[in-house]
Amino acid sequence: MSRGCDWVGRLVRIAALAGIIGGAALASGALAASVLSGVMARRIVTPSVKRADDVRVEAVDLAAGTITLQSTADSVLQGDYSFWFSGDSGHAHVGEVLRSTPAAVTRRILRVDYGDLAEARRGRLGGYSFLGPWDLSVDFEDVLIPTPAGDAPAWLISSTVPGGRWVIQVHGRGVRRQETLRAVPVFRDAGYTSLLISYRNDGEAPVSADGRYGLGDTEWQDVEAAIAFAAGHGATEIVLMGWSMGGAIVLQAATRSRLRELVVGVVLDSPVIDWADVVAFQGDSLGLPGMVSSGAMQVLGRRWGGLITGQRAPIDFRRLDFVSRAAELDRPVLLMHSDDDGYVPATGSRALAVRRPDIVTFLPFTVARHTKLWNYDRESWNQAIMNWLAALPTR
Repeated sequence: MSRGCDWVGRLVRIAALAGIIGGAALASGALAASVLSGVMARRIVTPSVKRADDVRVEAVDLAAGTITLQSTADSVLQGDYSFWFSGDSGHAHVGEVLRSTPAAVTRRILRVDYGDLAEARRGRLGGYSFLGPWDLSVDFEDVLIPTPAGDAPAWLISSTVPGGRWVIQVHGRGVRRQETLRAVPVFRDAGYTSLLISYRNDGEAPVSADGRYGLGDTEWQDVEAAIAFAAGHGATEIVLMGWSMGGAIVLQAATRSRLRELVVGVVLDSPVIDWADVVAFQGDSLGLPGMVSSGAMQVLGRRWGGLITGQRAPIDFRRLDFVSRAAELDRPVLLMHSDDDGYVPATGSRALAVRRPDIVTFLPFTVARHTKLWNYDRESWNQAIMNWLAALPTR
């Protein structure tokens, strides 16, 4: 359900409306851009506390098993989706589109997990299909991964076939490990044990000393700790899979970890390949001058920027840019991204695929939005992973 980077736009709008840009700033375009850059930078690395209900509920017919929602780019997508409503007090699953107009879309209600859907007035759609391993009807263990920030909770789901093949699943920004449960069945069918991890500042794992995201530049250490945990429990071949910002995290782990020799491949769903692309895309979508987005990158990448953002250390964006660093990748990569992502542009993914056709298998989607590829076309998504795993060199 990773929503990518909509947080940037909301914060910039809030900053303007709240008067953070005061009269003096408004008198100078350069000063206003500088203030907005600082606001944007701080929000980029500040963990989300609460997500907004962004779609209106037009009608609910529990007897007919239908819900009618305001038409949005996400609400009209075919497939099965999670629907949180009434400020996260309720959760349901919605399925096929039954009727659609330019103003509203009626979908099948698959089930209501909790809350009073009949009273819902607003909600938000997400790609979660399972709230926990119990929804998959598989045996699992709650385990703790000893990371540099402290013990981080994870779910361990063993393979049906004895062996040393593992996959470590890393969720995106602003969501939790439930996002990655969709991938467990296909990996389990292929004989992989799944380790679904949390990482610093995600709301489940311990908070870092500064309480700020590193956009992959720090979180990779928690993935390295997960690799060490897996190795200590019998893993001999490890696939890393990352969703959205989780993609940036696993790419760092695959290239920087002292345990990287255990990694045999990387799977990326709607990943951040280059943060400059993402920040510029969000700025453009809001009609902001390019100097605001580039200024935010400058704030985040300089030591003095910590006075504004609260970071203890600057972020090395050159190290996070895997279009420029494409030549350094030396493991097979399965890369899946939708052109209409809406939060993390597919330009970085396409550029990486062009630069490294020798190791990158690219599955493009046209209509699937951000991290909803499985929901939109489950069969193609699962088959792509199964085919890619079957082609991995064995040790």
